[in-house]
Amino acid sequence: MGKIIDSLKEFWCKWRGGAPCDTDVEELRTLFRARYHNFKLLLNANNKALEIMADLEGAVRSSRPIAMSFVKANCTAVSVNVFKMVKNLDELAPGKYEELYSRFRDIEGAINQLLSQKRPVVGEELVLSLRDVHADMADQVGSKMGNLGEIRNRIGLPVPPGFVVTSRGYQHFLEASELQAEIERLLQSSSADELDELYDLSAKIQQLIIRSPVPDDLQEAITVAYRKIEEEVRPGVRVSVRSSALGEDSAGTSFAGQYRSELNVSAEFLFDIYKEIVASKYGLTALTYRRNRGIRDEDIAMCVGCMAMLDAAAGGVMYSRNPMDVRDDAIFINAVWGLPKSVVDGSVDPDLFVVSRSSPPTILKKTIATKERMFICYPEEGVCRLETTADQGQAPSLSDEQAISLALMATRLEDYYGSPQDIEWAITADGTIYILQARPLQQIERDKASLPERNDRARDREPALLDGGVTASPGVASGEVYIVRKSMDALRFPEGAVLVATQALPGWAALLHRAAAVVTEHGSITGHLANVAREFGVPGLFGLAGATSSLKPGDVVTVDADGRRIYAGRIEFLLEQSKTPKEPRRESPVHNVLREVSQHIVPLSLLDPDGQDFKPKKCRTLHDITRFIHEKSVHEMFNFGKEHHFSERSSKQLVCEVPMQWWIINLDDGFREDVDGKHVALSNIICVPMLALWEGIVAIPWQGPPPVDTKGLMSVLLEATTNPSLDPTLRSKYANRNYFMISRNFCSLTSRFGFHFSTVETLVGERDMENYISFQFKGGAADFQRRLRRAHFVGDILSDYDFRVEVREDAVFARLEGRDQEFMKARLRVLGYLSMHTRQLDMIMSNDAAARNHREKIRRDLHSVVPGGRSEEQGSDTVALPH
Repeated sequence: MGKIIDSLKEFWCKWRGGAPCDTDVEELRTLFRARYHNFKLLLNANNKALEIMADLEGAVRSSRPIAMSFVKANCTAVSVNVFKMVKNLDELAPGKYEELYSRFRDIEGAINQLLSQKRPVVGEELVLSLRDVHADMADQVGSKMGNLGEIRNRIGLPVPPGFVVTSRGYQHFLEASELQAEIERLLQSSSADELDELYDLSAKIQQLIIRSPVPDDLQEAITVAYRKIEEEVRPGVRVSVRSSALGEDSAGTSFAGQYRSELNVSAEFLFDIYKEIVASKYGLTALTYRRNRGIRDEDIAMCVGCMAMLDAAAGGVMYSRNPMDVRDDAIFINAVWGLPKSVVDGSVDPDLFVVSRSSPPTILKKTIATKERMFICYPEEGVCRLETTADQGQAPSLSDEQAISLALMATRLEDYYGSPQDIEWAITADGTIYILQARPLQQIERDKASLPERNDRARDREPALLDGGVTASPGVASGEVYIVRKSMDALRFPEGAVLVATQALPGWAALLHRAAAVVTEHGSITGHLANVAREFGVPGLFGLAGATSSLKPGDVVTVDADGRRIYAGRIEFLLEQSKTPKEPRRESPVHNVLREVSQHIVPLSLLDPDGQDFKPKKCRTLHDITRFIHEKSVHEMFNFGKEHHFSERSSKQLVCEVPMQWWIINLDDGFREDVDGKHVALSNIICVPMLALWEGIVAIPWQGPPPVDTKGLMSVLLEATTNPSLDPTLRSKYANRNYFMISRNFCSLTSRFGFHFSTVETLVGERDMENYISFQFKGGAADFQRRLRRAHFVGDILSDYDFRVEVREDAVFARLEGRDQEFMKARLRVLGYLSMHTRQLDMIMSNDAAARNHREKIRRDLHSVVPGGRSEEQGSDTVALPH
């Protein structure tokens, strides 16, 4: 029944006016607004998706550090925006492209599978005794505690008794309070590119962890393990509590000093300290270290080791080889009185013993520093810093025999592991040497042969501001001096500055990725900061007295860590000669994931809109989906003008001096003021693209049809007799009328000039990526060959003005998109001009000379319509006509 009513209604409308039945103007406006709204949402999502894809592609090619939160956040964002595009295209053309939903789900699933990969948790024990641990259990207990178990149980060197809370225990702690999901949310929602933002993020996550309770069964397991240490040592024994995160103490990523350790902890506070060590995974230094090394947060389970606390008489760090020279096989030992803490945190200048690898070993060099402070254990809990007496501070902290014993231990560990070792040790009052930590030592290859000549040349040519210290990390760099005395100073540290500090504290490692060089008044090559500086390739000069008082903030200096000198200004020959070829970038775990997920996002294989493969099921990536949707969305918008009729009752006639009829329907906000009558003045129109078209239409008056030769006239007469649609005597109310549908930024023009039909659909505004022009031109009174040549004639002109052109039979299809507003307006003026001035040119298209003359005239005219003309001058005005 509905179809019958519609047919009667159609017949009634045709009987009254001969036109198709008109859509009510308000209904038409409502339809347009809904479609226009979805189209703009689609384009906005497209813009965002393409921006994110560009960011991801840039990150894949870049060597800059990438955080896993960046990868996850951008993958989520691009997926959200592509889904919005799918949904909005479905609103524009309901049910027409449903297959896009399944393709999107398949691609998104592949991306999520890559992002959700996690290191499997090994073992079921929450806590393990150190006597049951060995190096092969690094995935369960971390490398630090795994190595200590190996040293104790298989190598047979002294290690304090202890236990380790495993990766399973860590996972259990997080799951019990549902911490992991909240931590991931905080990481993903924060861009945290600046240090102050990272500081806030770090504080939020650490507080979240510290406030969470330790599960009862984990507390019980820790308590049982602690009781066993009491049985082995003494009741109430204090313990050291140290991080043993997965990946820590491994080759190339030592995490030196990036996590927290607590010394001399009582059983009463053991659970609280455990949570603080776990929370230190998200300390500022650890966050920046992981980001700069490209390490995924989910790959780091924070195991925690506990060992009986030693009341050390002396302690320190030793290297089984020289970290600054792969050719130097001597053992380097740094030692201080009391606990080794002041060596690893760089707060005291330690004694240096260099021991040969000969048999028996001999001391090659001994440098005794003035050790003004030492750390010892409080009787109750914790550690304190004491001032040493003058005699003790200047006395060697090791005897020669102890130094040789340590050297023998170092060579034994190196021989066992098969690589140079970085070893922390302590000596108790009874003279027993304990190993507290052992990890691979990173060595640096240097051309030492050229250093003396270079250093002599620098001394001869340039006076030094400061001279001395020790080379903690080799190289030469220049930058402005920035003195860091407290944590707040670090938050303002500028890119490329020279970091100057009193002590070589591990906390300053968070700045190394921004620093040109690092200079400290205290510290040694065995400290944590020196270790990380070498990993990052940042020149370091430590133990340089007077650095903070002699160097002025903001002054540009050159730090020659190799020559152990600092110069005023930039010393170009030093900087040039010290350049070392960059090693190929090692693919970090984060970069590997980024590269893999990008393969499902960035590549574009759907290139030809007219090809057989341009269909939803051929979309392989999110980029393919955006390409398909963008193409089809413009097509669906363009169909709006075709699918909806309107009449004089729903439109206004334009008052103008052009001898043609122009009718306008205001779809939304195309008029400056509402119009009650039948006519609208041009001054009342504020549609950006229509006004640009109109400027082209009226720019140069049409002088009438070109002179036609006999062949051209006969062609027109023959075509008119064989094609009834071209009979000018047939009455049609649309024969010489042109229709605009407009809003402020949208315009659809349907026009017929005699036998020629053209349509323009365009959106032009301030958002470049939303802008597009779609143009179609067809018809003519001459024979097909002449119309075909005229189509190529018009297409060539449009190609000159940056349109993407396709000629099918005698029809021209042209597209332009993604350019700024002024550029688009200029191209609309070109279309306006061509709409008027290419009429009836088909009749002269068999005459090459006439065609060239008209091409030259149009070229001159367009130079005045669009000053500056084409993007690229073509260099020839010859018209190539198809035959």
